[in-house]
Amino acid sequence: MSRPIRALAAAALLVPLAACSSSDSGGDTKPAAKAAGFPYTVTNCGVKTTYDAPPKRAVTMNQHTTEVMLELGLKDHLAGTAYLDDKVLPKYEKAYDSVPVLAKEYPSYEKLLAANPDYVYGGYASAFLAGDGRSRSALAKSGIDSRLNVEGCAKRPVSMDDVYREVREVGSTFGVRARADKWVSGAQRELAATAERAKGKKPSSVFVYDSGDKTAFTAGGRGIGNDIIKRAGGRNVFAHVDKSFSDASWESVVKNRPETILILDYGATTVAQKKKRLLDDPVLQDVPAVKNKRFAVLPLSDMVTGVRAPEAVRKLAAQL
Repeated sequence: MSRPIRALAAAALLVPLAACSSSDSGGDTKPAAKAAGFPYTVTNCGVKTTYDAPPKRAVTMNQHTTEVMLELGLKDHLAGTAYLDDKVLPKYEKAYDSVPVLAKEYPSYEKLLAANPDYVYGGYASAFLAGDGRSRSALAKSGIDSRLNVEGCAKRPVSMDDVYREVREVGSTFGVRARADKWVSGAQRELAATAERAKGKKPSSVFVYDSGDKTAFTAGGRGIGNDIIKRAGGRNVFAHVDKSFSDASWESVVKNRPETILILDYGATTVAQKKKRLLDDPVLQDVPAVKNKRFAVLPLSDMVTGVRAPEAVRKLAAQL
């Protein structure tokens, strides 16, 4: 597997010492055995990579990628993290607190390189913006492998199957595919139980309110959020929008007459402030969800392609 240039240089300095040790031990020059499951080749968002061994110094950028790693027990493979949307789940707190935080949001390219990573795992396409110097091709030139969460490059609607794929491919990359498969099995059981409880209930029309004043920033039909709503017994009123998230006019919100408004909880604006903005808007007074004060709430990190998604279905189903 490729390594940062600095790491390669350091390794070159150790070659004479390694050769001496080999001769001292009787000249045994047999190559080391390959780790189980390697070499492993994966094509991710158009980038094909072959791993001869698990990455040793990974950096995660965006909360859902960090939580995938922690769920799979890969804390010791993390050299750093960056960019939380809200709070990590309580079960991850101890592990998360032991990993260096490189930046509140995305680190500069220089700061990223200073962590000496051999692998960078981004949650959103913005993690690898070329204009910020962090493109995947730039990382590759420095000998650093990378992965983008599958929702970040999806050309079709994302589903829970993509969540399974994400977890399994990360598990295979780090040589813990059995852990990934176990998580997937548990997620499938949880979703089946939620579906059984929701059977026979009429879907509630749902408008997702992420943020926005002049327009509403909402969930479209391409992201995992749409699949979460559907599995929870809802119907996303903006499912026809071919984006994960998009701006919508307030007039279109009124026209769709949602029965429930799902507020995404994150950032400096509180849930209470978002509710007040919706309840006080005279344009929305005849919207059933506003009139009946029917609100559901999920953290933003529940509505992305990560390990929270199956639990998010259960949580939303209970609120609907």
